[in-house]
Amino acid sequence: MQFYDILCQQTEPQRQQLIGTPLIGQALTGDIDLDQYVAFLTQAYHHVKHTVPLMMACGSRLNNDQAWLRQAIAEYVQEEIGHEAWILSDIAACGGDPDLARRSQPLPATELMVAYAYHGIDRGNPVGFFGMVHVLEGTSTALATQAAQTIQLRLDLPDAAFSYLTSHGSLDLEHVAFFVNLMNQLQNEADRAAVIHGARMMYRLYGDIFRSLPQRAPSLAGV
Repeated sequence: MQFYDILCQQTEPQRQQLIGTPLIGQALTGDIDLDQYVAFLTQAYHHVKHTVPLMMACGSRLNNDQAWLRQAIAEYVQEEIGHEAWILSDIAACGGDPDLARRSQPLPATELMVAYAYHGIDRGNPVGFFGMVHVLEGTSTALATQAAQTIQLRLDLPDAAFSYLTSHGSLDLEHVAFFVNLMNQLQNEADRAAVIHGARMMYRLYGDIFRSLPQRAPSLAGV
């Protein structure tokens, strides 16, 4: 069995827990309000703005045996740089205040997820960071397109409000294929274990962000 398949198999319980988060289910059926969508985008901004710094930190911490991963990280940086600006643009297209979102304090769950990622790179095995990549990219590809379509229909928002979700949706399959191939090249057992552990933790921490987002306003419930 290829390592990517092992990674998926050994993190499936944690993946199901994330997908089972109530707010994700509500998003997939369009059963959220505008404030919730903007709140989601705001927290996405607060963790996505760390994606490139985290990748650069990961590359700087790789040892000689792991150095072959730096080329892949460089490609990821080129792909991901500036994505946080897309999110602020989406917030503006929703009628929200992107500057207010930019200056806001992230939720504790968001702050903890980002802090854990830095901690793993600095104090653990930096290759474990690819567990975070697996969770965020895999979850996005599986769910983002459907969520974008249903939320847009429900809230009657323009296409310009969904650049973040649609860019990480089903059209991003080439990016996922790149990740699958990269993971299948991992041979070191310690590196593999670090990725699996990192993914398990990130499924939980990412789910905590969704569990921390506001519920629908009582006056809108059931509308």
